[in-house]
Amino acid sequence: MTRLSRFERPVVIQVTRHGSERMVFDVNDAAAILLRDLHRQTEKRKVAMNACLQVLRGEIHPPAARRAFVAAALEAKILRSD
Repeated sequence: MTRLSRFERPVVIQVTRHGSERMVFDVNDAAAILLRDLHRQTEKRKVAMNACLQVLRGEIHPPAARRAFVAAALEAKILRSD
């Protein structure tokens, strides 16, 4: 994990109703959650995945990926705190 992919503030999510809350600290965590836990292929999920990949390639900065991840998490009803 590089500092370049870290979010300024973590995003708090809860993937399952009875699961514990998880803190997402960086683009790698966000991408893993998008791939593993969000199964609906929505436009917001796709935008968030693309944003994560762009950060890893050095094309955009983490705040843009964080915003996209928050939007996808909100849509998937897993966002607990932004």
